[in-house]
Amino acid sequence: MTTQLFPTQAEVKKRPPIVVERLTKKFGDFVAVDDVSFEVNAGEVFGWLGPNGAGKTTTIRMLLGLLHPTSGSTFVLGYDSARQTKAMHAAVGYMSQQFTLYNDLTPAENIRFYGMVYGLAPAALHARLAEIIHMAGLEGREKSLTRSLSGGWKQRLALGCAIVHKPGVVFLDEPTAGVDPLSRRDFWKLIYAMANEGVTVLVTTHYMDEAELCQRVGFISQGRLVALDTPAQLKLLQMRGEVLEISTDNAEAAMRVLKSAQRSGALALDEVALYGAQIHAVVRSANQAMQSVRDILTAEGITVRSINRIAPTLEDVFISAVKTPEVQS
Repeated sequence: MTTQLFPTQAEVKKRPPIVVERLTKKFGDFVAVDDVSFEVNAGEVFGWLGPNGAGKTTTIRMLLGLLHPTSGSTFVLGYDSARQTKAMHAAVGYMSQQFTLYNDLTPAENIRFYGMVYGLAPAALHARLAEIIHMAGLEGREKSLTRSLSGGWKQRLALGCAIVHKPGVVFLDEPTAGVDPLSRRDFWKLIYAMANEGVTVLVTTHYMDEAELCQRVGFISQGRLVALDTPAQLKLLQMRGEVLEISTDNAEAAMRVLKSAQRSGALALDEVALYGAQIHAVVRSANQAMQSVRDILTAEGITVRSINRIAPTLEDVFISAVKTPEVQS
């Protein structure tokens, strides 16, 4: 009797495109990823968020088969990432923060190079080249050196090279870092255009406005999965405490006073942070904390314009979740 090493095609079709099962990665005594499990559905835009060093990129590298897990497993489009890496690579796309482009080549030459790497036939590559040039908005710049392109154009070209072979799953590791807000907005239009065609997208980002655009979001902290849901549900159910928005005549001075009161225990603040010209303070009870906050700031000569309880932002939830990690069951 033979042992079946890999799932059958019938089994593969029943599974989501991305499956992570009790994934752990250790580097010596350091646990980079700690017993993480989640799934990403077909055509879903899934955000994978965490502080620097939380384990985001390590998770992606294991999903891509570039690192082998210490224990647990990952499956992408039914392929075991650790044991069927080459076959899996032919069906997925990957774009890193560094934009893996050749600056001495033109956009058209970069696309042709990646198309040949992925084994596209000449006729298919010719058609795909025209599609990607149009998608990236590079008509008329096909013969310019890539080094001369702006960050936004390089970003869209890098995405085009990552999807030249029409993958079923695309991994985007901080793809919008360092580009302007308009380019970021245009890039997210491309992400949703892919998702609408059934492509599954896993994206990491440090921008909370981008995380709000994801259909579901997973928070990882210290290698552990601490929250996983839609942005709306995370804000509704995950937030620990209530949020006060405080407007003063001197936000920086007010921050110093509130931080000092937090450290001394004079105010029971779980978190306090600047949000533009306002301050967000996470407290156990907004009604009980409002007057105490006003009194402490006023005593220091700071004029309080308003204090209101507000619905938490996704950033509030993120800070709350990663501050006190809890493993999801």
